[in-house]
Amino acid sequence: LERRETLHPCRPPPADRPLQTAPSESLISTVGSYKARRVGCQNTPGPQLALQRLALQRLALQRLALQRLALQDEAFRDRLLCSYSPVWFSVGSVWVCVVLCGSPSSMAYHVEFERAGQEPGLQVWRVESLDLVPVPESQYGGFYSGDAYLVLNTVRLGSGKLQYDLHYWQGEDCSQDESGAAAIFAVQMDDFLQGAPVQYREVQNHESQTFTGYFKPGLRYMKGGVASGFRHVVTNEVDVQRLLQVRGRRVVRATEVPVSWESFNHGDSFILDLGKEIIQWSGCHSNRFERLKTTQVSKSIRDNERCGRAELVICDEDVEPERMLEVLGEKPELPEAQTEDTKTDGANRKLAKLYKVSNAAGDMEVTMVAEQNPFSQDALHSSECFILDNGANGHIFVWKGKEANAAERHAVLKASEQFIQKMGYPKHTQVQVLPQHGETPLFKQFFKVWRDADDTVGMGTGHVSNHIAKIEKVPFDVATLHQSDAMAAQHGMVDRGDGEKQIWRIEGSDKVAVDPSVHGQFYGGDSYIIQYRYEHSSRQGHIIYIWQGAESSQDEVGASAILAVQLDEELGGGAVQVRVVQGKEPAHLMSLFGGQPMVVYKGGTSREGGQSEVAETRLFQVRANPAGACRAVEVEPSSSGLSSGDVMLLAAASGCWLWRGRSSSAAELQGGRALGQLLQLSPAPLEEGEEPDAFWEELGGKSEYCRSPRPQGELEAHPPRLFACSNSTGNFLIEEVPGEMTQDDLAPDDVMILDTWDQVFVWIGDEAHEEEKTEGVASAVRYIESDPSARDPGTAVIQVKQGFEPPTFSGWFLGWSPDYWSSDPLERAMQGLHV
Repeated sequence: LERRETLHPCRPPPADRPLQTAPSESLISTVGSYKARRVGCQNTPGPQLALQRLALQRLALQRLALQRLALQDEAFRDRLLCSYSPVWFSVGSVWVCVVLCGSPSSMAYHVEFERAGQEPGLQVWRVESLDLVPVPESQYGGFYSGDAYLVLNTVRLGSGKLQYDLHYWQGEDCSQDESGAAAIFAVQMDDFLQGAPVQYREVQNHESQTFTGYFKPGLRYMKGGVASGFRHVVTNEVDVQRLLQVRGRRVVRATEVPVSWESFNHGDSFILDLGKEIIQWSGCHSNRFERLKTTQVSKSIRDNERCGRAELVICDEDVEPERMLEVLGEKPELPEAQTEDTKTDGANRKLAKLYKVSNAAGDMEVTMVAEQNPFSQDALHSSECFILDNGANGHIFVWKGKEANAAERHAVLKASEQFIQKMGYPKHTQVQVLPQHGETPLFKQFFKVWRDADDTVGMGTGHVSNHIAKIEKVPFDVATLHQSDAMAAQHGMVDRGDGEKQIWRIEGSDKVAVDPSVHGQFYGGDSYIIQYRYEHSSRQGHIIYIWQGAESSQDEVGASAILAVQLDEELGGGAVQVRVVQGKEPAHLMSLFGGQPMVVYKGGTSREGGQSEVAETRLFQVRANPAGACRAVEVEPSSSGLSSGDVMLLAAASGCWLWRGRSSSAAELQGGRALGQLLQLSPAPLEEGEEPDAFWEELGGKSEYCRSPRPQGELEAHPPRLFACSNSTGNFLIEEVPGEMTQDDLAPDDVMILDTWDQVFVWIGDEAHEEEKTEGVASAVRYIESDPSARDPGTAVIQVKQGFEPPTFSGWFLGWSPDYWSSDPLERAMQGLHV
């Protein structure tokens, strides 16, 4: 049994060789996080039976050998995953039957599963020697091409329940063992979470929009892996020498390439990482927007992997620093960049077919149900599994009915791979596995009308599901895009926020305690450290939040990271460290202030003698997250900044008002009242539509603002989506922007489409090609025509130009700055790097 070649999967013994129950005591051995049980063996007398007993014991203890066998033999693996069916194999002349022990609820799962998805947040594990090992948060976004990973994103819905997205990622050089182990872990984790997650199969360089949205600063691909013996880079590592090639405009990918001038070209940007020094180099033909994205990757490496301690050098081609030439030698003539067009034909997104899957656990059979979309929701039956084929656009969706037999539900990932092979689609075709009542907007768009289980019709009773609840509507909060928050807002809600806390402000290289009377008030020119203590299962834990203001100096940002490490060491080294950028505060941090809103002032500092003079007119935007915690952000006092989905507090010389938008929530109204008390103001309540003249005068006059009402539930079914598009070649090409929408995603040299369902905006950048500007509206019409849900061709199309965005457009981007285009975003980003 020590040698894999001695293990031979086979069919059960012939019927003419009867089986006899093994000795009365059953052999059950728990090894690591798994259980193996001997079921029976061929009747053999005396010494041979003793040898068989020994073989079975050795088998139970050889978890690694057994698991590798399962990974190498697909049929064996599939049988193990499907309803825990018995699997026969032979050891010499001995027949052995192996099963997974008990039901999913009674199995001994991997110890890491116990902390998976228990609280909101992003969690990443790497498969190492067929085991599951957590990845430190500071290394999130970095993946080794020789490894396989599991990524779980957990979101707390307005109802308090949790929603899961589970991805298993395969590097292009990943071994079959590691890839297969990741697939098995994904199935087991899905079992552990009671079948609730939406599962995704991810392949390097072809990840889903949901996956790439977690890592907005970009994905980093490094060479090597566990199986190759390659030593992984660790946080604060200074003995490093690697070269990253950065490509992509919407999805930024930094791929490790050989440290040589032969890797360079005129059209791309590169990052030479030397540990203590990070050199960002841009070719003479590189695009300014892509350079801007490269600075985000460089900043992420410096701030996360090096804790702000590395020196960052920015240079262009032909002005290379001496250190770069020392490492690479004299620069030769460089080639042009290879074209990388990630846009796809928009017409393909409409092409889809629906199939029913039978016997997914054995010889899979598929039967076409409908060959043209939009489909009827009634075509899906709870007792079956279905495949929605959008392979022409690179997507396959597998829908699991809640009453389908366990064998088929456990084998759907394998079924999708067989289907992709059968249809001749590329191996990297994206796969989503959806449980009934856990459907994503991308899946729902292929159906005429989609009714969720908790929807109500007229005055009738809502359909109640035992599955996770849907997201409660939060007007114009695009954090629900792709049914997932951005990674920076996804850290554990370990309790209600009523534990002990200490807050320090960073001054120079030291931390200074903040007066408890002003806890919860943050200034954009400062950085802070918040230490929080909580109790869980009679165990004390700590969270260290590092909050970094948008205008805080780079020295203090770096000092905050170092001081947080020191504080962690003082607490015994077991604290959770959470790096928070202004405007990306996680729900738990917002809940720490006794029901008061977290207040973020525009700039300035709270340190003694450094306070900014309070403006005569101040406007605060109060917005609640899905959990009901509020954040109040100081914004420009302008009527265009109002939104029907928010509560606003206006403090001016002539009066003070608490303005309530028609679509705002009760939690936001309560947050606005608490803000007034905190600022020692007595605002007069004011409903949208009842504003006095003095109110508009203080805001510089009445103007249009974002007031579009949305029916309950529509935002979930049709979340806002942002695309870059082109119609100049005659083919309608399209590329979606992943993750939470920000103003940074609008590329000045592109034409972009913002789809808010009831209307479609065409945004035209100043530097876009003239023919693309001319064809902008035509591109929007093509976009509507290619919608899988058979969109109304009369959907309103609105053309806007860079710098002249109306509030009905800018209102979809939280924190929109009207001054963003007044300076070059790239130059502004360079200044923000403090290089």
